[in-house]
Amino acid sequence: MQVMRSESGRAARRPSILQFPLGGFRQRRACLAVALAGVVWLGPASASDATPISVEKVAMIGFTVSDMDRAVSFYSDVLEFEKVADFRVGGALYDRLEGVFGSNARIVHLRLGEQTVELTEYISPPDGRPIPVPSHSNDLWFEHLAIIVADMDKAYQVLQRHGVRQISPEPQTIPASNVAAAGIKAIKFRDPDNHNLELLWFPPGKGASVWHQPSNRLFLGVDHTAIAVGDTSASLAFYRDLLGMKVAGSSLNIGTTQEYLDSVFGARVKVTGVAPAAAPPHVEFLQYETPPGGRPMPLDTTATDLWHWQTSLVVEDVQTAAEILRGAGSRFVSPDVTPASDPMLGFSRAVVVRDPDGHAMRLIQK
Repeated sequence: MQVMRSESGRAARRPSILQFPLGGFRQRRACLAVALAGVVWLGPASASDATPISVEKVAMIGFTVSDMDRAVSFYSDVLEFEKVADFRVGGALYDRLEGVFGSNARIVHLRLGEQTVELTEYISPPDGRPIPVPSHSNDLWFEHLAIIVADMDKAYQVLQRHGVRQISPEPQTIPASNVAAAGIKAIKFRDPDNHNLELLWFPPGKGASVWHQPSNRLFLGVDHTAIAVGDTSASLAFYRDLLGMKVAGSSLNIGTTQEYLDSVFGARVKVTGVAPAAAPPHVEFLQYETPPGGRPMPLDTTATDLWHWQTSLVVEDVQTAAEILRGAGSRFVSPDVTPASDPMLGFSRAVVVRDPDGHAMRLIQK
């Protein structure tokens, strides 16, 4: 994967969530170098470089669903996740944490390997909005979950057998001309609520070492969550400079394989991975230099909307972290640090803050 390419500037943003220009892009030649929608893994971050906030790990990656039973069936039956918790939350404390008045939510924790995904269905209020159709990976509400598989051909057969809707027409293989990513296989698809998902297969020598340990499972675990960003430098200022996460790798992804993987004509993507001290999973930025027209996160987004994701980041002292972020001018969903309303949530105190593009990050203290 090519590193240290100069940036050509941000893609223009549209103020409306309802418009998306589909034309006007030139065909990329097939001979362009191709890289995967991911980064070369350089290993976990070092905890030795002290920062005011130091994210210890990504505890869980979560998103809102419209029908919990349907969602659990999909992730369990298709992708081999295991349900480890199923509970209800609500009340004033949870309202304050998530910025939702009168909340009554059902939460399910699913585990794959050592990683946890949190699904939330809001029973009330009942006004959550669906993910806009069409949605593309250069829209700034885009986020996906990357799942590692032991055998891409067998995993793809599972997707086909269950009639899963695909973003990519078929699994894409990075060609030998791209030495750093050669042989990596990937496919993108959607769950029943149109959340974006990705399957990845790493050949020997690629990816984190944990993905090459012996296993009798087909679906191994969650490698990362990827978020669309408008400006990588602004995202680094938040995740690296404020939260203390370390750059794990970067690439410029172009060419026909990337276009088919994303189903985005003319895709030119600057990818940057940032990792906590313990990983996987980690977080990846996807800055689409082309095509133009990626739409911003709606300003009135709430946790009840189905495009809402929240990544839970473990910190030692959430109160101190909140004060640092507030002093830096970060936008908060929670008015202040809030005690957990239920121990099943998996933390003692938390606060929800938005990154420069509006993605929600829940800072938690165990």
